[in-house]
Amino acid sequence: MVISATPLTDLVPLQHPPGQEETIVTQYEMHGIEDLGLLKMDFLGLKNLTIIEDTLARIYVIRGEKVDMEKIPYDDKKTYKLLQDALTTSVFQLESDGMKRYLKDLKPTEFEDIVAMVALYRPGPMQFIPDYIERKHGRQKITYIVPELEPLLKNTQGIMIYQEQLMKLAQEIAGFTLGEADVLRKAVGKKIKELLDAQETKFIDGTVKKGFDKKIAKELWQWILPFAAYGLISLTLLLTLLLPMKQRI
Repeated sequence: MVISATPLTDLVPLQHPPGQEETIVTQYEMHGIEDLGLLKMDFLGLKNLTIIEDTLARIYVIRGEKVDMEKIPYDDKKTYKLLQDALTTSVFQLESDGMKRYLKDLKPTEFEDIVAMVALYRPGPMQFIPDYIERKHGRQKITYIVPELEPLLKNTQGIMIYQEQLMKLAQEIAGFTLGEADVLRKAVGKKIKELLDAQETKFIDGTVKKGFDKKIAKELWQWILPFAAYGLISLTLLLTLLLPMKQRI
């Protein structure tokens, strides 16, 4: 959805998609819209929220119990047993055959396992799912280029999964400000090659200024690039999808 303070007809060419006379779309693609300074928002309409609402209502009618979605425990062993057995049909983001197969191998024991698996189950980062599983169960050793990476990546088995991890890495290791780290996040998340190339010198120089060897700085940059190839996902976005929500559809 494109949002503007003035009529869009004054700013961009518009059209009706073929066969959709009630729908209006811009004739500029998303990057062009952003370059114009317009606000572009993605709103998800999830039927799962309606299913949850109906389920809560049925529980109340049949059993007289009111379930508070904000007080659901995240350490319920029976729930994790269902996940470990891949009994996840109709569970948002966890019901595909591929995800069920990985859940059986992963045997999740904490909520962060689910968040990480959802983040990794996309084209590109899927290559890291076997590593995540092996490391969780101690069958693959976790190593870090520098010890300073461990606090940032420990909860994700030494694998960089989220944009927030990249931003923290840039701050802690390369001395980036939060604003500069956000530029790097954008370059990685949006796969903007020109912007990413411009960040390389800045990252390496900043890492050296923080006291690291230049060889290590270059190694860290080369380590980041494969993650940039598919675009890290925002942890904040994932949590808004996966945590219980008060809004209803």
